[in-house]
Amino acid sequence: METTVTYSVSDKIATLTLNRPKVMNSFDLQMHEDFYNCLVRANEDEEITAIIINANGKGFSAGADLSVVHQASGESLDIGEYLRKTYNRTVLYMSEIEKPVIASIHGAAFGAGLGIALACDFRIASEDSSFCLAFIKVGLMPDAGTHFYLPRIIGLSRALELAALGDTIGVETASQYGLINRVVKKEELETETDQFAKRVAGLPTKAFGKMKRTMNASFEHTLAESLEAEADGQGELGKTEDHREGVSAFFERRKPAFTGR
Repeated sequence: METTVTYSVSDKIATLTLNRPKVMNSFDLQMHEDFYNCLVRANEDEEITAIIINANGKGFSAGADLSVVHQASGESLDIGEYLRKTYNRTVLYMSEIEKPVIASIHGAAFGAGLGIALACDFRIASEDSSFCLAFIKVGLMPDAGTHFYLPRIIGLSRALELAALGDTIGVETASQYGLINRVVKKEELETETDQFAKRVAGLPTKAFGKMKRTMNASFEHTLAESLEAEADGQGELGKTEDHREGVSAFFERRKPAFTGR
């Protein structure tokens, strides 16, 4: 059986590699299951402090493998139920991961493939990357969390334009929009991603997790609620070993050695 997602670990960083290159890493049902299981594996492994999501082949992901889905389900396919069993479960789980999750993008990140990238905390893209939401061209709307993340990342007007027109944008425009964090040369993507991952992997994990949750919640919170969330978070983080280590390192003028505890 094809390994649709490979899993490897180096320096406490888990790398999940989308591995259906012949179909531009489009997701069939098996790949959905494999990807979700790999996310759970990385999240539950206490030794893992950061997660990279990358891809084999010519591009990151073309999104859903509609041909397989339709062949498996017939003409009576209920797209909503399909989403509830696949992308919805995965994207919700990604939002709960308190470790840094990095998308390392090359080539096409289209449709739900872009949605998966948006659900990551950081996006590093090579110069050959391109991005597209073509759902409108088949009478559909974006999915895989795109309506949640895209307006928050690039603003409502630009998000609506990308979704409504279904145009493909290059890495320069994506960078201007704030869709991606960094643009790197194609041949340097792996190295640059690894360097970035090592940097965020060394962060105090609990502090990063609290920060991620509080920032995501801020879009629904009032100022008073955000202030209270900050106070609650600081109260908890102030009792962690990483906080004590950070304070000691500051006064001892050395680099802190965080452990995620």
